[in-house]
Amino acid sequence: MSETRKARRTATGKVNRGPKGKTIVVEATELVRHPKYHRYVRRTTVYRAHDEAEESRPGDTVEIMETRPISKTKHWRLVRVVSRPSGEGSEVRS
Repeated sequence: MSETRKARRTATGKVNRGPKGKTIVVEATELVRHPKYHRYVRRTTVYRAHDEAEESRPGDTVEIMETRPISKTKHWRLVRVVSRPSGEGSEVRS
């Protein structure tokens, strides 16, 4: 008896804060058409995601996936870092 799992929801967004205690805050932005005025409105959703390896930094674009509840507010986990902001590693150390 083989049961297939449904595909889990994924989201792509920018890391706003983190990692702090293996938690990152990701802001995902989407364009939604307003039902009455038929204009496109930018809607932002904030997700708290689990970053086990603490590999993401603020400003990174990441892909997250829905998972079982990890804590009171964390229901997502980091899948991969899609891109880093330009200028990464160009800091001058003295």
